[in-house]
Amino acid sequence: MSDKRRYDDPCGIARGLNVIGERWALLVIRELVFGPKRFTDLHRGLPTASQNVLSQRLRELEAGGVVRRRRLGPPAAAWVYELTEWGRGLEPVLFHLGRWGSRSPMTSGNELSADALMFALRTSFDADAARDGTYEIRLGDDRFHAVVVDGRLWLERGEADEPDVTLVTDVTTLRSVVFGERDLREAVDDGTLRVEGDAEAAARFAASFRRPARLGAADTR
Repeated sequence: MSDKRRYDDPCGIARGLNVIGERWALLVIRELVFGPKRFTDLHRGLPTASQNVLSQRLRELEAGGVVRRRRLGPPAAAWVYELTEWGRGLEPVLFHLGRWGSRSPMTSGNELSADALMFALRTSFDADAARDGTYEIRLGDDRFHAVVVDGRLWLERGEADEPDVTLVTDVTTLRSVVFGERDLREAVDDGTLRVEGDAEAAARFAASFRRPARLGAADTR
């Protein structure tokens, strides 16, 4: 970490940025919030980061005590990266940063990663519109399960036990459906989204999120 640019400032914010302030560092952490990943899966979630840069960020985050590398047991027998307990303390920071940043103008035409979309669901969850239920989301090789209880959302990587409904789709389609750009029924009819289970539960889930209001000129003054 000696080659990194550092802030010569004793403030806790500056000391934190000494650890996670390099480009891509926070996005690497975002990709690990929902569970461990192999390097190839991390790069799939961050395709515009070069493999060399991604490797460097991981080494720095390991040295800083934010990320650790470990070997999975059989049958996987693969090396994965995961957040340490200290690294997991950044989750609420990312949550509030994501909610704050989602009001700024959209300048990228790239698609979200599956994990970034799950984070977007968490930051845009509308407790008043949501209804209790258990939901499984399949986005290609990625599996997530969501549980809504008493106006609160839990979202984790992995399959759900006895979900009310399973949504099988892709990131682009799910993003457009939950944020009101497409109707769920339209996505089902054209085959880009498959509903397995309770169709009403699928509609409830899709209605549980609200696109953040964009900043106006007056808001930035």
